[in-house]
Amino acid sequence: MEENPTLTKPTTDDLKQEISLILQGINKDRENLIPILHKITLRFGYISSQALYEVSEQTAIPLSEVFSVATFYRMLPTEERGRHVILFCESLPCHVVGGREVLQALKAELQLEPGQTNPDKKWTLLTTSCLGVCNFGPVISIDGNIHGNLTPESLPEILKKYE
Repeated sequence: MEENPTLTKPTTDDLKQEISLILQGINKDRENLIPILHKITLRFGYISSQALYEVSEQTAIPLSEVFSVATFYRMLPTEERGRHVILFCESLPCHVVGGREVLQALKAELQLEPGQTNPDKKWTLLTTSCLGVCNFGPVISIDGNIHGNLTPESLPEILKKYE
């Protein structure tokens, strides 16, 4: 498989050291690639192209495979996210009880489309197929905190809590 040409080598020794510390005590094999990438996400907030390259170098797993795994799973962001990540539930139960209107209000309030992060890196808006709390729809998760039974009017007060 051909390597992704947009991936670049690390520019500092700091990243190399950080990845090395993350890899300490972990078997550097394919079976541990997701846990390795998850630890990088916890440390840096996302997985940069330089980090992908460094994981490939230090584990001897082909860069194309590391890139493939990192970009397949939504839980492994390869782009920097905002300080607060909002997951909006797009499931049918949430949609039926006013989810579309809540999403429109949320987009207007944040001035973001799903998948975007605002310029000051405060908010990232993402959608998900289900948050598993259908009886409280429409629902959002902000930084893992669930907010349910939403209305367009309830959003400003909820978002204010994250100022």
